[in-house]
Amino acid sequence: MGSDRRLASSGFNRGAGAALCVLSAAAAALGAVPASAAPHGGDRAEVDRLYRQAEEATEAYNKADERAGALRHEVNDSQDRIARQQLRINAMREALGSLAGAQYRSGGIDPTVALLFSDDPEEYLDRASLLDRIDVRRAGQLRELQAAMRELAQERSEAAGELTQLERSRKAVASHKATVEKKLAKARRLLNALPAADRAAFEHASRGDDRADLPDLSGVSAPDGRAAAAVAAARAALGKPYVWGASGPSGFDCSGLMQWSYAQAGIHLPRTSQEQRHAGHQVPLSQAQPGDLVVYRSDASHVGMYVGNGQVIHAPYPGAPVRYDPVGMMPISSVTRP
Repeated sequence: MGSDRRLASSGFNRGAGAALCVLSAAAAALGAVPASAAPHGGDRAEVDRLYRQAEEATEAYNKADERAGALRHEVNDSQDRIARQQLRINAMREALGSLAGAQYRSGGIDPTVALLFSDDPEEYLDRASLLDRIDVRRAGQLRELQAAMRELAQERSEAAGELTQLERSRKAVASHKATVEKKLAKARRLLNALPAADRAAFEHASRGDDRADLPDLSGVSAPDGRAAAAVAAARAALGKPYVWGASGPSGFDCSGLMQWSYAQAGIHLPRTSQEQRHAGHQVPLSQAQPGDLVVYRSDASHVGMYVGNGQVIHAPYPGAPVRYDPVGMMPISSVTRP
């Protein structure tokens, strides 16, 4: 029993440690983004750059928050096991106490003396032998439970320590997110300072590409019922706002929209765009079908859903609602079919 618990504890710690490395790297990468980099390529290019940094920060925050939540469940499970073991130990102690009390009430005298004055020596020896066996067995069980209790207490302590570190990582990512939010405020100021025509062009374009507000999707159909349900959900989200860290139904970030849309089809997708990239098998862009996930940039920091005729539905960035855009609006990393 003790060795099994030890293996479970060490496995948990390895998983938490690996997560810490990933999140620490994400936090370090975000920390490397300068707080006030000089604009390049004009105000519109600066706004676009700030939106991209915001998106990267959001996905890192989503991953950290998801992992912290999983660890909270691990800690709660450990505490539940500890509580159950404590109840068993208390029951054992009560039984042993009752046994000791019975022995005391029977005289609690030296066994040789008790044997000498016993009316039935054979019966006494049989009873004494039984009590000895009970004592040995109970004491062995108690030692085993106490050992398990110590290991569980150690697991709880280690889990709490790992959770504390992950919370620190999450807060670090949130701090970087706050920095990017300041940059977004700057982006809004830049947009508001643009001439009205330029501002309108930016608001109705995605990453500098022209788009049609109502793309022609006549004759387009999803390959199966699940994909069709996911596409229908994504279309139902059109016009909903981009919201940091949100996965619906009133607001979305890019990966949150994909997760929510497929949840309506009964399929669970991972939370982040980086994980969604591997949530199925990859296909060439030329073979993309409605419902496929189109992942953008080499770091997979943005994702949209292909809906046919060269169009995707996605949550673009803060200030822009869920909408249609051309599939080639930015560099494509991969196409994944869940």
